[in-house]
Amino acid sequence: MNTPCADTPAQGSPADSRAHLHPWSRYVALGDSFTEGDGDPEPRSPGGLRGWADRVAEELSTGHEDFAYANLAVRGRLLHQILDEQVGPALALRPDLITLNAGGNDLIFGRSDPDKLADRMDAGVELLASTGATVVLFAGPDWGATPLLGRVRGKVAIFNENLRTIAARHDALVADLWALRELTHPLIWDPDRLHFSPLGQQTIAIMVLETLNVPHTLEPMVPKDLPERSWREPRADDVIWAREHLFPWVLQRLILRNSDDGWHAKRPLPGPVFGAGMPPGTFIGNDPRNQ
Repeated sequence: MNTPCADTPAQGSPADSRAHLHPWSRYVALGDSFTEGDGDPEPRSPGGLRGWADRVAEELSTGHEDFAYANLAVRGRLLHQILDEQVGPALALRPDLITLNAGGNDLIFGRSDPDKLADRMDAGVELLASTGATVVLFAGPDWGATPLLGRVRGKVAIFNENLRTIAARHDALVADLWALRELTHPLIWDPDRLHFSPLGQQTIAIMVLETLNVPHTLEPMVPKDLPERSWREPRADDVIWAREHLFPWVLQRLILRNSDDGWHAKRPLPGPVFGAGMPPGTFIGNDPRNQ
């Protein structure tokens, strides 16, 4: 597993100091609506959503001109769909940092067995970890005080313990939502109580960055705005994006696999976090499929 460098921070601006404190250059996020960023609308972001993964990528890209980020998460996906539809394309992108969140929809909306879910998760994590990439898994939140969702608390706890075993077996990291007590604050949650507000997304991004032991500029309880520059603004590092067109079949494969419901990944190919080039089909602002 890759780990952050322990070098002494370079002298200069805070951004320059952070630039040398992590070893990753290509980050791919896998999952469902949690990772897609539901609850954190941002018209300037691909798909009209920002979310914790985008916020993590923004921080990791500071001072790393060759840093690339892809987000393959698709809302509503069950664990087996995430593993079947996203792991293969993720491996093709050759990431050195992977975040994987899966199983929440199974536990909340299905009559699922957390032990059987963990067996499937173990196989997927083994495949991802075999690449040598740093893999980050997510322990589910504690919904004990939430009406109706509290009924799945026991299953989530069992799945979380299985997840810790999986992480230990494959040298993965665990971003622990269960232990994140800030999640008890009502402002952390979207009104649907299933997804996280912009404040919640930032809180989770902070937790992920601290799990990775990466210095950052995010402040607790103060959501960081997207920089004024547009993601469409031309940048010198768009050359990186051009190289990623070596993988056009990945985009085609994702669209075909998700053609049953019309949803597809918002960032299916890795590129600059604030880059100009985005794949065809990326929606800015309101998704026309919702109109």
